Amino acid sequence: MKTIKIAVVAFLVMSFATFVIDLEVKSLMDGKIELKIPKDFKIMSKEMLELKYPRGNPPTLVYTNESGGINVAMNHTKSKATQDNLGEFKEYLVKTFKSGFPSAEWKDTGFEVINGKKVGYIEVITPAIDTKIYNLLFFTDVDGRLMLCTFNCTEKSIGEWAPVAKEIMGSLKVK
Repeated sequence: MKTIKIAVVAFLVMSFATFVIDLEVKSLMDGKIELKIPKDFKIMSKEMLELKYPRGNPPTLVYTNESGGINVAMNHTKSKATQDNLGEFKEYLVKTFKSGFPSAEWKDTGFEVINGKKVGYIEVITPAIDTKIYNLLFFTDVDGRLMLCTFNCTEKSIGEWAPVAKEIMGSLKVK
């Protein structure tokens, strides 16, 4: 029995040890923010952006894995924002998600102070055509405007990627 327990523990340790995502700090949005991005992610091509956002209005910048299934997107919006009115944006974003995705599975919403800056976040799983999508949306003010950052991946990748998404959010530095 003890041998079986040791084998199970060894298997679990090896399973977790083999999934390591190397992140690197990148200066983004004309040097306005720093964010950790997976090293092997590349800037999404114009062609892929057009496929993923066929109605137009894509994010300002999207980093993606080779398949395009896991993304880190940033959008420095034109909406005026301050540390004091981030709660209004959170309410609006939650309402928008609930309206657009009534069957969404809500994980968490709230605020954290990250590197001295108040950052709001929404963690939700939304339905897609053939799967579900894990979304970690986080936002703050940058130069008096709302900066939205989104991490998303398919439901099958949540176990490995949700902790990485939270590390990415935790790395946000506004200059």
